Amino acid sequence: MNGEGNGNKRKKTDAANILRPSDGYKNLKVYKLATLIHDVTVRFVELYIPAKSRTCDQMVQAARSGKQNIVEGSIDGATSAKLEINLYNVARGSLEELKIDYLDYLRQHGMMAWTMEHPLAVRFNQMRVCSNRQFKSFVEWAEKQTFSVDCRSVPLKSVIVANAAILLINVASDWLKSLMVKKLEDFESNGGFSERMYHARLNCKNNGAE
Repeated sequence: MNGEGNGNKRKKTDAANILRPSDGYKNLKVYKLATLIHDVTVRFVELYIPAKSRTCDQMVQAARSGKQNIVEGSIDGATSAKLEINLYNVARGSLEELKIDYLDYLRQHGMMAWTMEHPLAVRFNQMRVCSNRQFKSFVEWAEKQTFSVDCRSVPLKSVIVANAAILLINVASDWLKSLMVKKLEDFESNGGFSERMYHARLNCKNNGAE
């Protein structure tokens, strides 16, 4: 009886190891950042993009796609490293599309995107903004600075938010790329779902667990 019990225990343990953890997206820094980007974008288009404009829907959808593909990639990673990496790359593509929309907004209104050396960009990066509260705090601070840009065609706040959103997207894109590399390295070291299934089945046979 004890032997059967140990065999069953081994079988369950092997089966549990086949599936990779796939519900931890809420703990991913990049997911939290993508959620912030989505929230900022929804508010931005409400305030500064004409409601009937295609750009309005496109920006919201791109922001949502960036966030949702991180979720789907994390879940699908339980059985497919390839699909997980592909979905993270789709998320990067969606966020890049969103960044272009923000850049277009600035360009079309005669405003420049901040360089990394711009005082506001330096301050934003130093704050390591990762929440709505921190984002709002930065915008309020930036509006009061004497080196804020001179805006005549659009509200100053819209220029600050657009630039800050671009900085967030750049960080999220870098984090996604790092995550993709990490997943690829893990696949190279530990194999994929099919290999884990094969080894688990082999272990069951060797342990007489059939």
